[in-house]
Amino acid sequence: MRGEIGPRMGPVDDGLARRLKALACTAPLHDLDARKGRLDWADAGVYHMAEIALHVIDQVTIAMDFDRGAGHEEVVGRVRPFAEAQAPDRHADEHDRVIRWVLDNLINVGGTDRVFRAVYGTFGSSGGYERRAFDFKLLVELAGPDAEVYLRATDEAINVLVGALDTDVESAQIAAEVKLENLIRRGRLSDARLAAEQARYRTVQYAETLRRMLDATRRDVRSVDWLHQAPDLIDEALTHIADRYRAEQAILRNITMARDDTEDPERKRRAAELVDIVADCVRRHTQLEARLQDAGATFRSEQDRQQFSGPPRRAAVDLFGQILKPSLELPIADAVGPVGAFFRGSTGIRLPSVLGLVGLVEMLLVPAPERNDLGLEISEPDLMPAPDPDRYTEEQWLCTDALFELEEVPRRLSGLLEQARRIDPDLPALVVLRALHAFGPEVGTAVRHGERHLLVSVDDGTTLCDREFGGADLLVACARVDSDRLDDGAVA
Repeated sequence: MRGEIGPRMGPVDDGLARRLKALACTAPLHDLDARKGRLDWADAGVYHMAEIALHVIDQVTIAMDFDRGAGHEEVVGRVRPFAEAQAPDRHADEHDRVIRWVLDNLINVGGTDRVFRAVYGTFGSSGGYERRAFDFKLLVELAGPDAEVYLRATDEAINVLVGALDTDVESAQIAAEVKLENLIRRGRLSDARLAAEQARYRTVQYAETLRRMLDATRRDVRSVDWLHQAPDLIDEALTHIADRYRAEQAILRNITMARDDTEDPERKRRAAELVDIVADCVRRHTQLEARLQDAGATFRSEQDRQQFSGPPRRAAVDLFGQILKPSLELPIADAVGPVGAFFRGSTGIRLPSVLGLVGLVEMLLVPAPERNDLGLEISEPDLMPAPDPDRYTEEQWLCTDALFELEEVPRRLSGLLEQARRIDPDLPALVVLRALHAFGPEVGTAVRHGERHLLVSVDDGTTLCDREFGGADLLVACARVDSDRLDDGAVA
């Protein structure tokens, strides 16, 4: 039976919106496994693309610092052992090609602005259902100080690694440090390594926030609030570093003691790996502290440069006075040389890679629009009604439910069809469909849904003799699902 719609929903829950966006950020990873069967250059069914994607994001995040990210070939080299472990019998060239395919999809090469877009629905303040668009990126390509292109992980990608979205960096870092210290004291080094890696991801995310703020300041000092927002961020970050440094030093002492006191080689190895991870966190905090101390000087120097630099002082060519007028005063034979030299130097010998320099500069200088926390609202499309209504009515479904109430003795499909014809001439087709659907049913699905009974049909070799349908005369029975014996998949 179809239930009635509940009461009108209230204002949107921000927590619900964050969870929906968290699911959206993982969708590109799941899409990799959905599309790997379409690759015509490799039988990619043996590769778990989502796992490779997580390793790619992990390696990019670890390699990030303030000035540089991770090189493409560096990431391929670090992820190559994992791809080889998934398909040890495949050639090394195929492993590298699979990793590059995953990397290109995480960058979203070929997409509009290389942006992933997810559509989700929320209940607005008026109580109506609204569809919104959430645009995000996972990996981006940025130029470093040495003019090379590096990969950097976005906040959404780092949140995919730590299993959260839009989490306050400071509070998440404190929780991660406390959890890490407690796990080490209790001797759970495997869980402690996971907590330490999550703490490192949060540190990288905090540093990335500061880097974006300084980059925006270098482009336009007016785009950053240096009166309130930036000083507050710097003060909070310096306090954060001081607290984390004390906590990490205490954690390092505990890990070192756990490593030196144990005689188990495996436990000693895990403790040594934890020492390396926490030491990397200390190094990143030291680097972040140096950048924070220079942030104020960067703002002042950029303010002076942008305020007093003035317009660019470059000599421009006077086309009328220096080119056109003197050329018109010369004979054609003498004017061809200088005019031809000017046009060859101004236009070049081939078409430029961009449509126009003015349009390119204007596009690069346009400030990024502020994103709504809930994303852009999508207008409801005007759709035509479905051409075909439901084939079977509610009464017909209830009639088949009554026919399939077989508590003790199973029945033949032929007998069920004859009984269905006496009730409704259109009912046998629905009976056949439900009997075929009961052939090899999913027991685990029924248990998860809390079903106590399950319709089961079995082919014992008997041929169906019917004027409308052919095939096997199935034995149809109603089985009881024994949830207490779930591990054995038992059906009574």
